[in-house]
Amino acid sequence: MPSLQNLPKTLGELRRSGDFSEERIRNRSVKDEMRQNLICRLEKGEAIFPGIVGYEDTVIPQIVNAVLSRHNFILLGLRGQAKSRILRQLTSLLDPLLPCLAGTEIHDNPYNPLSRAGRMLVDECGDNAPIAYRTPDERYVEKLATPDVTIADMIGDVDPIKAARGQRDLSDELTIHFGLLPRANRGIFAINELPDLMGKIQVGLFNIMQEGDVQIKGYPLRLPLDVMLVFTANPEDYTARGKIITPLKDRIGSEIRTHYPLAVEHGIAITKQESWGSRPSGSREFSIPGFIREIIETVAFVAREDKKIDKRSGVSQRLPISCIENVISNAEHRALTAGEKLVVPRVSDVYAALPSITGKFELEYEGELRGGDAVARDLIRGAVAKVYDRYFHGANVAPIVQWFELGGSLKVGEGEAAAEVVEELQTIQGLLETAEAAVKDMEGDKTPELLASAGEFLLDGLYAHHRINRDEELGYVAEPKKREMPDHPDLPSRRARRQYN
Repeated sequence: MPSLQNLPKTLGELRRSGDFSEERIRNRSVKDEMRQNLICRLEKGEAIFPGIVGYEDTVIPQIVNAVLSRHNFILLGLRGQAKSRILRQLTSLLDPLLPCLAGTEIHDNPYNPLSRAGRMLVDECGDNAPIAYRTPDERYVEKLATPDVTIADMIGDVDPIKAARGQRDLSDELTIHFGLLPRANRGIFAINELPDLMGKIQVGLFNIMQEGDVQIKGYPLRLPLDVMLVFTANPEDYTARGKIITPLKDRIGSEIRTHYPLAVEHGIAITKQESWGSRPSGSREFSIPGFIREIIETVAFVAREDKKIDKRSGVSQRLPISCIENVISNAEHRALTAGEKLVVPRVSDVYAALPSITGKFELEYEGELRGGDAVARDLIRGAVAKVYDRYFHGANVAPIVQWFELGGSLKVGEGEAAAEVVEELQTIQGLLETAEAAVKDMEGDKTPELLASAGEFLLDGLYAHHRINRDEELGYVAEPKKREMPDHPDLPSRRARRQYN
């Protein structure tokens, strides 16, 4: 590809160039262009959608098949499943530069202009017709579908000012102000939340896809656009807010279902990639234990299965992303207050991050009765229990539980310095030794900050499994024993009462 300074400036220069020859550009559609570039990537073994984690064996192969088939396609999935991000990465399958006739609204092909303005420019200037170039990002047009979108927004409208200035009839194509879809000619046009688009607008899209023509203010216009149409939709919204009309849905070549991460490891990778975790440290360092990352990610997994949470709304991947940012900030706050140089989050920081959790899900009736905060606390407790099992399976925690059963109690303050927490944990025989198993794979020395985090994780795991209890005033205490009904000689047993009756 020649440098920007050496690019052809006129149609005649373009014809003589090797990179933008008429043979290569004239009849090559945008779908052919994406297909050819995708084939080159596959042959070289390059990543198709870098940064998209967890879709390697499910969604991405289906998108590859759709592009190879030159299909318009739709991504169906709940919120927070990277649908929009995937569509925006489709631009990586476009050529670095695309020549077009300069000054035309719909970026006409220099060798085969579609609009009347483009044809007139070539007729008047011939080989001297000016040439412009478009980058992949300029060739991507995205529109969020809302009920107030009109045909004029999408397709275009008659511009009476143009008609008056040019003394033209309103039916003249040169009086039309083109909308978003024609301006995406020779590129990708994406519509988010397609069911929200009014039915008559969907009919307009259908006509463009099927017949290549539209009617603007009653005037028919032949407009065989060269566009790759891609859509997103939430499948649960078909009945809640609208639907995709059958003729349009029938013309969409591929329907691809997205999903939430199938494994905690995938979720952790996404959260680590998308969250603001690498912060300007100054004189402080940040170290996030693996079990904290797992707890935060497991909260989302538990929420997606919880009956108190509306599954039709979904639990976005933004929940763990926002949560871990809040968790790190709360730990940073504690380190600043306590004068610690190492910032290490604890389980108590996850509970402190409730504001970043409660707004990320919709509650069913049962959940509304309990309240968002109570449901979120249950989710964290359930997540801690699951992660605890992975780290302390088979560990001998009986001496620790016994210490509490003998009357011991331990209150770990949320803002308490790590050294003080470790000193208190040492009073419980075997606790720190057992807790060290949770940080054994981390690099560096077992600092007080890491040990305090691991010790609190162990205690909260025992609490999550009902081995010990947690009191507002006393902190961690023994689990109260269940009250048993005392035997009484005058009270017959249930079996005796049955026999008597």
